[in-house]
Amino acid sequence: MITLTRTNTPAGWDDFLGRHAVGDAVAVTVTRTLPFGALVETVEGVPGLLWKAGPVDVGTRLEARLDAIDPIQRRVSLVGA
Repeated sequence: MITLTRTNTPAGWDDFLGRHAVGDAVAVTVTRTLPFGALVETVEGVPGLLWKAGPVDVGTRLEARLDAIDPIQRRVSLVGA
């Protein structure tokens, strides 16, 4: 899994874990596009990988479903909602 860590702060991560669980829909913003998906960031600043995002542009806001949460690495995996 690929992540961005510059905005992955402990406070943002703790807030995210307190609000969300696997299967929840979350709002994300695309930060980078990749051939297999897109790197995204949640409202709380938690980075993640949105698998098979389709054609999206950087800056696009989407709703995605949490597929996995990795509390050790402080990152999430998402799929289209």
